[in-house]
Order: sequence, then structure tokens, then C-alpha cells
Amino acid sequence: MGTPRLAGRLEHIEPFYVMELAKAAQRIAESPACDPAQGGEPMVFLNIGEPDFTAASAVQAAAAAALAGGRTQYTQATGLEPLRRRIAAWYGQRFGVAVDPGRIVVTAGASAALQLVCMALFEAGDEVLMPDPSYPCNRHFVAATGATARLLPAGPGARFQLDAAGVRAAWTPATRGVLLASPGNPTGTSIDPAEMAAIAAAVAERGGVTLVDEIYLGLSYDERYSHTALGLPGGDDIVSINSFSKYFGMTGWRLGWLVLPPWLVGPVERLAQNLYICPSTLAQHAALACFEPDSLAEYERRRAEFRRRRDFVVPALEALGLPVPVMPDGAFYAWFDCSRHADSSWAFCQRLMQNAHVALTPGRDFGPHAAERYVRLSFASSLPTLHTAIERLRRELR
Repeated sequence: MGTPRLAGRLEHIEPFYVMELAKAAQRIAESPACDPAQGGEPMVFLNIGEPDFTAASAVQAAAAAALAGGRTQYTQATGLEPLRRRIAAWYGQRFGVAVDPGRIVVTAGASAALQLVCMALFEAGDEVLMPDPSYPCNRHFVAATGATARLLPAGPGARFQLDAAGVRAAWTPATRGVLLASPGNPTGTSIDPAEMAAIAAAVAERGGVTLVDEIYLGLSYDERYSHTALGLPGGDDIVSINSFSKYFGMTGWRLGWLVLPPWLVGPVERLAQNLYICPSTLAQHAALACFEPDSLAEYERRRAEFRRRRDFVVPALEALGLPVPVMPDGAFYAWFDCSRHADSSWAFCQRLMQNAHVALTPGRDFGPHAAERYVRLSFASSLPTLHTAIERLRRELR
């Protein structure tokens, strides 16, 4: 008997190379070469985009209280009403933007948010414009619906982001909309508010929809870019994807949210009801504490720490002949050019993993344009760890 066939959609889902490289790095990390007891040096992991900070103490306490109190039953598919209200209030306090809680849908992480909205909007024959480079899973959510993620090369001059002129030039009868990220992964760069407004206007004029991945929204280091697309003219028609993972330090809790145009709330709710019933009840009760004053003050201290890390890493890379063409204004990534040292970013990362025991992410995952030139470094680790990594890079590249 033969093996049952797999669904054809899998042909459009590429391997997640960063995870494959992470497996290889872990194997080396468990070898004698990385065992201090045998004279080795531990692997430094700068390849995964996960903060080294965990949930704030008030969040942990809220989770324990919810568990002890038996508050673990299903919630409505759109999430706890008090949590939706607190998210809406956060937009007002942090960004001065009024958001109706009725437009907010709490989801099982930003990944589920993207899956829901892509399923609600896209189908076979549609295309969605995205920048190259961009986070690979985002284009795979589009591909999983049968639609095509059309990657438009975006270089340093455009801050590695799309612009309105490029969107207008690339639009075809099959184009359904754009999927942006600001701040973006892997570059840590944001779209200027005026440019974002121009993109959204160009899309709306053509009957399309603008989706903006804002999961790093809280981790902005430049006032010019510290904005949400929801506050722009026409922001009520923009779909915003957000998460408790990055700014709020709740990666494994798998909790995110959408802010939707009113006409899209019902369809997304219907999908959520059928696909996973509701987000984690325990995580939702815990997330209520994210918006307490002490928690918010802690997140701001962490944001300042991430900025200090950026301000160390970027000049240090530059000094090693690894230029960062655009200073990251958000998130915790440096997108540097390794071409002075290697013809292939994949080979460069393999060499550093093997010889320097530093794990980085080559550009291959993020799109084909200039993938061999660029490497992503995550500065989500502590400053001492980053100092160690830079010293090892200096030693190897010397």
C-alpha cells in the first residue's frame, strides 16, 4: 500500500529555514565542542525572535489566581469583553487613538489572527502584495488560502518596506490587497506614517484591503515611527494584527488580537468559532494584568533595555565590516550585510555556527531579493550575551 497523498497546498509552503538552522545549532550546542566541562564554549543563540523577558509578575499572579479560582471555561470566540476593553483603552493611552472594543477580536496568537483574516479575505486566484524581505510565515498564511503572495523587492532606500508608488505600479486585476509589517521582521524598520497613509489610500481606491502586522508596535525607539496605522486617515478600514508575545513578553501563552473594520468582525468570529472555539481562557485572564500601571512601567523599562542593546549591536557590527544599511527603529533585529566576508549568507551563518558558536539567521527565509547579502541578528538577548557574540564574531572574522 502506498502512502496517502498530501494536500496540494503544501507545495506552496516552503520550509522554515530558521527553524532548520536552529535544530542544527542545538545539535552543536549539545556536542562536546560547546561543553565548558570539556573546554568548549556554549552556543550563543541570536537567531530566534523571542524576548529574554517573560511575563510580568502581575501577569503570572493573575494566571495563578484564575487557575485557583477555576476560571478556565470557554470564553466567547472574540475573547473576554474586559480584555477587549483594556486593549482598546491601551490604544487611547499609548497612541491617542480611539478604538471601539467591538472591532477587537482576541485570537490564539498573532498567527491565528493572520490565519483568520487571510481565510476571510483571500482565495485561489487572488494575489497579495508584500515587501521582500518580510516574515516568511505571513506569506505562507496567504498561500494556505490558495492565494499568491507577490513579493516586491524593497531595498535600503525604501527602508526595506513598500511604498505607495510601488503598490500602484504593481497592482493588477488579481490584486486583493497588501500585507505590511511595521515595525517589520527581519529589518526592524517601520513605514513612515505619511507613506502608510498613502499606501492605504491607494489600496482603498482600488477596492482592496490593507493588513498591517503590528506585533512589534510597542517596541518602537523613534517617535517618528511610534504610531499605529489605526490612527491614520481611513484607519477604520485597516486590519491591524497584534500580539501579547513581543512587547508584553508572553510568547508561549499564544495570545494575540485583531482590530478589524466593522464589516469583517462577524465573518472572522464565525471562522474562530469553528476553527478553535476561543483563545486560551487562562492566558486571557492573565493578559488583563498587562495593562496595570506596574506592568506597563515594566514593559517600558524593557523597551529601554532593548534600545540599549540595539545601540551597542549596530555600531559593533559596523566596526566588523557588517554594515546595517537602515538603523532599526523598532523590534529587536539588526539586518546586516555580510557580503564583505562571504558570497552567501547561508554559508556565512553556517561558518559562524560551527566555528564561533554563534547562531544567526541567513536571509533565505525572508524572500529571494538580496537574500545572499543579508543576515538577521536578534538582539533579544542580554547585553553580556551580545558582548560575547560580538567578540566571537571579531575573533572569527579576523
